Amino acid sequence: MILEVKPKLVLASASPRRLALLDRIGLAPDLLNPADVDETPLRRETPRRLAIRLAEDKAKKAKDAPQVEDLGEGVYILAADTVVGLGRRILPKAETYQQAADCLALLSGRSHWVYSAVCLMAPDGKLTARCSETKVRFKRFSREDRESYLKSEEWRGKAGGYAIQGRAEAFVRYLAGSHSGVVGLPLYETVLLLQGAGFPVYHTWMTQISDSI
Repeated sequence: MILEVKPKLVLASASPRRLALLDRIGLAPDLLNPADVDETPLRRETPRRLAIRLAEDKAKKAKDAPQVEDLGEGVYILAADTVVGLGRRILPKAETYQQAADCLALLSGRSHWVYSAVCLMAPDGKLTARCSETKVRFKRFSREDRESYLKSEEWRGKAGGYAIQGRAEAFVRYLAGSHSGVVGLPLYETVLLLQGAGFPVYHTWMTQISDSI
């Protein structure tokens, strides 16, 4: 008798935003396994290429974690990274007040691009990745806009120095692309990768519905 291996999903992130986004599409990871990697851009690396590379690096690093190995067979590892770019310029994930202030000064009244890459490592070790590209235009910031947002500290650790799922959404004049991608996990691309690798996304949905009836 051959026992069917139950697929398991690992999210290589500690981000509550990404966890909440997965929950919105009815997916609950079996394990959260944050994977810290060096996020320093390579020479002449574009924002899009950086986002994809970091997502791939996180998936590879998570694979070797003891907690992931303990799950056994049938493990799918999902990793993501988000990069904000102005042309070829890569904006930092702001960690200091000054970094955040510099980002806001650059973004004020201008359009920028948010590259949100998602990478999936299938149980056979195959890596696949996709990247959403979203154009965002902010209003021109007043001094009160800048000072009040900086005091909120929502910018801390966020690509480009802002979190669109918070107060910064009030600054958005125009957005074309993936809102979930700007938050941190492009859901269309995520489901596409999982389905393509054989993860039962919609079966999970149907199971949840039948369980609730």
